[in-house]
Amino acid sequence: MASKGFVNCPSGPEGPIDSAGFLRGLKPPPPSGPDFSAHLLLLLLVVFASLPMFSQQASGYRIAGTVVSASTGEPVWGATVAALAEEGGRTVAAVASGNDGRFALEGLPAAKYQLAASKRGFVSAFYDQHEEFSSAIVPGPGQDTGSLTFRLVPSAVLRGVVTADGGDPVAGATVMLFQKPQGHNPGEKIAQVDSATTDDTGSYEFGNLAAGEYLLAVKAEPWYALHRPAAVSHPAPDPAAALDVAYPVTYFDSTTDEASAMPIVLAGGSREEANVSLHAVPALHLVVETPRKQDGSIARPELKQTVFGSVVAAESAGFMDAIQRGTTEFSGVPPGHYELAQGDPPRIVALDAAASQQVDPNAGVPASAVTGILRSASGAALTGEAIVILEPLDGAQGQRTMQASCNRGAFSFPAVTAGTWELRAENSGELPIVSMTVGGRMHTGSQIAVRDRPLSLVATVSESAVRVEGFARKAVAGVETGLAGAMVVLVPQNMADFRGLVRRDQSDSDGSFSLRDVASGSYTVVAIEDGWALDWSRSEVIGRYLPKGIAVTVTDRSGKVVRLSQPVPVQPR
Repeated sequence: MASKGFVNCPSGPEGPIDSAGFLRGLKPPPPSGPDFSAHLLLLLLVVFASLPMFSQQASGYRIAGTVVSASTGEPVWGATVAALAEEGGRTVAAVASGNDGRFALEGLPAAKYQLAASKRGFVSAFYDQHEEFSSAIVPGPGQDTGSLTFRLVPSAVLRGVVTADGGDPVAGATVMLFQKPQGHNPGEKIAQVDSATTDDTGSYEFGNLAAGEYLLAVKAEPWYALHRPAAVSHPAPDPAAALDVAYPVTYFDSTTDEASAMPIVLAGGSREEANVSLHAVPALHLVVETPRKQDGSIARPELKQTVFGSVVAAESAGFMDAIQRGTTEFSGVPPGHYELAQGDPPRIVALDAAASQQVDPNAGVPASAVTGILRSASGAALTGEAIVILEPLDGAQGQRTMQASCNRGAFSFPAVTAGTWELRAENSGELPIVSMTVGGRMHTGSQIAVRDRPLSLVATVSESAVRVEGFARKAVAGVETGLAGAMVVLVPQNMADFRGLVRRDQSDSDGSFSLRDVASGSYTVVAIEDGWALDWSRSEVIGRYLPKGIAVTVTDRSGKVVRLSQPVPVQPR
């Protein structure tokens, strides 16, 4: 059962157990300060005081087991283990593990529970968690829920010091932490997972980090820097010119070349140090033309700094300069990677800026406006607010993931470069896009081709929120039994729609699973044992499992839940 939706979680020694944070892959900041111990005690008292009191009675059920370190296998004492209701994430019961790591939640009503555990020094997790998925526990007749092993991964710590020329500490520097993809989710890229600001000693620290491969980047401004527009003439040499300096974005290990950034590999429980040295260089001045649009307004350029494909800073052109001179200047720019939007119609320029310059107005690639409407299968525009995401599939110049707000069904992206893109929509959950209409022509799926002209489209989304439920079973000694922890994949029959319509889940302790937000269409459900390391998004990989999968068809008349009439056989990886 995916942990999606369980947001009202208890607090533990690590801090609040926040399932929404688990889904996003974000980790809470490390607790600090002299009042932490008192705060911790208060959190625990609040958790236990708010719980209903269950006695060990014959009519109730039991969830019990041992919390161990995933690295050493040794028992973990003092971990807060909580049972959360499947719907809404309400805390039903919680207990602290003993000196031997054992825990027991007694007298539980028959239901399905998410099991969460938290302890300072370990990464908070759900039971048998893989990415955003985990196995719920289903106590009841014939279910062995009294001998669970809950493996907590020790959290890693990354710290370091940022210094400048001469070894002086740099206070107020922004330290950005990025993580390389670990799974095989379609379109998954390097993503920023945290940021910190250095203190007056230049120190920073990231705590409660999961094992993985990370990249570090530092952005700062010399405290003594003084930037003046190059366009301003001075009758005599300007003594302040020597102070027109900047720090380029600098990567670990102290390189300004993004491609040469050294990965930092964190193992569970490791404590690593990554120091970064900054070097001040002459600041750049970029002059950009600002023509008037047909309606008389100014086409104001925008300069965005990118780090590992993510925008980390953006600056718009000065309005008065654009009116008076027909050009604008970006002053005090550090050398580095930038994305410049300029002109009308807009052009996207990928700049590896190493020197001051006047940017050629014809540089870059043309961009076009993409506007659209989200509508339901009935043809009505969606009400309320949603988020629309445009994700590049080509990886060409000027292409990065973009996001826009959608109000009453309407959305707009003002500058999109030519290429193939995928459209996604979300509100409280994902809104599957089942078809697109462009220029009066409809096609299934969620991909669009942007050319060198404005594009208007209508995206039809499925609001049915159908769940496909079933059981993953494996033959053991000739007897079929439910298998926990299997990766369950709902594969669309038309592989061209794979990215937009595929759904996944993890089987629960009784083998049950629930695939949510399924759009109308024909699918095959497969279950794979230990399948989490598979590159499942590749058609040639997932295709090996389809012949033994279970077919299912979802229509607008299917209702809210489609239950498979036969179990899904678990296949070995």
